[in-house]
Amino acid sequence: MKKRPELLAPAGDLERLKVALLYGADAVYIGGPSFGLRANAINFSLEEMKEGVTFAHSLGKRVYVTVNIILHNKEAEEIVEYLRNIESTGIDAIIVSDPYVIEMARQYTNLEIHLSTQHSTLNYEAASFFYREGVSRIVLGRECSKEEVQEIIRRVPIEIETFIHGAMCAGYSGRCVLSNFLTGRDSNRGGCSQICRWNFDLLSENHEKIEGEKDFTLCSKDLSLLKYIPEMIDMGISSFKIEGRMRSIYYIATVVSVYRKVIDQYLKDPEHYEYDANLEIILRNCANRDSVPQFFHGSYGEDCSYYNGREEISNQDFLGIVQSYDNVKKEAIIEQRNYFKVGDTIEIFGPKHDTIVYTIYHIEDDKGESIDVVRHPMQIVRIPMEEKLEPYDMIRISKNLS
Repeated sequence: MKKRPELLAPAGDLERLKVALLYGADAVYIGGPSFGLRANAINFSLEEMKEGVTFAHSLGKRVYVTVNIILHNKEAEEIVEYLRNIESTGIDAIIVSDPYVIEMARQYTNLEIHLSTQHSTLNYEAASFFYREGVSRIVLGRECSKEEVQEIIRRVPIEIETFIHGAMCAGYSGRCVLSNFLTGRDSNRGGCSQICRWNFDLLSENHEKIEGEKDFTLCSKDLSLLKYIPEMIDMGISSFKIEGRMRSIYYIATVVSVYRKVIDQYLKDPEHYEYDANLEIILRNCANRDSVPQFFHGSYGEDCSYYNGREEISNQDFLGIVQSYDNVKKEAIIEQRNYFKVGDTIEIFGPKHDTIVYTIYHIEDDKGESIDVVRHPMQIVRIPMEEKLEPYDMIRISKNLS
């Protein structure tokens, strides 16, 4: 029987944590009040961390906390107290990049230690070194090829975690300083201003502007390894990681549920597994950048980045989230997230049922009055539904995938 890999999802706050776990993630990674690399994320207070851990553990799932900035002297003096504080919340592991944090965690806590992708581990000698230092898992750099991952797994008896979906860095993960130079925001301390996604003038050797259809950009396309999940399971990778602590609950629910489905389908019957290309369409519709396998095949080509710019269209597929279901009136109580109206055909998906396709024939507002259109942000409405829905079920535009 094949080993079941962990599906690890991002969680920028408590709502995202609950959505990720309910939709099929085995574990989530979060940021605490300090020492993490997402300064613009909401992040978790210690009390919220405790609540998230309690919720996860009630489902038999795990929570990891990022402690992965590069420390300065003052922070080195504060790290031990911080590690002890987050250990008291019951978290399952910390994700670190600075070797000093590893040393302090081993000396003063019983925390499980995972090495962050910010350390850009790409070879088995480095993996072996950190294994000897007490690290139990390494999050490999996104630049590893399939063959390199296989060799590390073969040579080093340590858990290996790899990214399977999400944004990429234009440089080696954890090594870019463009943001520091151009905006004064430190990308290795949580302040990356994503310079690689800016538009630039492209100049010739004589410093003359090269005119094109679009401005030049360094922006990478996103990573998606959905098609290669069976291969990666067979390789013995311990954990599949999804990027995106600042992504929406709809994005997290969609991506987690799609990868959960592929992992489970393959493990259930590997010999008769068939890849469903329609799932790629679902993933593409919930994001605003193209996605490719990136370094998985060992060759990074021109199709992995945009170079000549791109358009990021705001996603309008996500229509609402189910708050509750009235068993007496057979109505779903929904919080609106995008415009929809009577006559629209929608899809409702959730962790406890197959996707439901439904044409809306009646809508009532929170006062019980009939309305034709739901146009106000976060508006609470009721829609008649014979099928029982669950809190956190999502509603999106129905698209023909045949």
